[in-house]
Amino acid sequence: MNTIKNEIIPMFSVPLGVSYISENTNLNKKLAELFMSKEASSETDQHGFVKKNRQVFESSFDLFNWKNDCVQELQKFCWGQLYQLVGTLNQYDVDTLKKLHIACESWYHITRKGGYFGIHNHPMASWSGVYCVSAGDKVEGDPDSGGLNLISPQISTTSFIDKSCSRLGGQFSRGNKIIHLQEGQLVLFPSWLLHEVKPYFGESERITVAFNAWFKYSG
Repeated sequence: MNTIKNEIIPMFSVPLGVSYISENTNLNKKLAELFMSKEASSETDQHGFVKKNRQVFESSFDLFNWKNDCVQELQKFCWGQLYQLVGTLNQYDVDTLKKLHIACESWYHITRKGGYFGIHNHPMASWSGVYCVSAGDKVEGDPDSGGLNLISPQISTTSFIDKSCSRLGGQFSRGNKIIHLQEGQLVLFPSWLLHEVKPYFGESERITVAFNAWFKYSG
């Protein structure tokens, strides 16, 4: 009797890069102090069509141009992780990566109790990142508070769902993914991926840095 080999082949997965900065650095403390002081002398910028409320302070989009040592240290970490992700996913060698030059926009958020960020993506970039300076408070009874919610691309499909496909796990899951950021954690994802920040109900500030990046190749 001939044996038929069955295979399950993963297809159309969305890459997500997660990394952490060393716990031995006081980088986050320096960043938090800088951002809080800058907020006091700045007005929140209003960019594009993304819905957010007055409990979210959003800086100008030139953060990585600041000359502060702590900002430059964070930028170096983010770019190092992004180049590593791009190189791994595309199977690029070091010489090829050296020919990829980043352009970006970067900013920070300070979110207070009740703050949220509506569903959006970043269509004019290739990769986006969120770095957590301060995670804020865990809220008993509201596990989604302040969560970074990555929206499944399958949410817009009209395929039939029954018991045979309603509980697919892992990379085949149809569900969204909520990430509760930790201090020092960097999350990288394709800029086309829809995402949001769930309403935050903690008492202390939740502070994050975000960026969009795109690359020019000079061969």
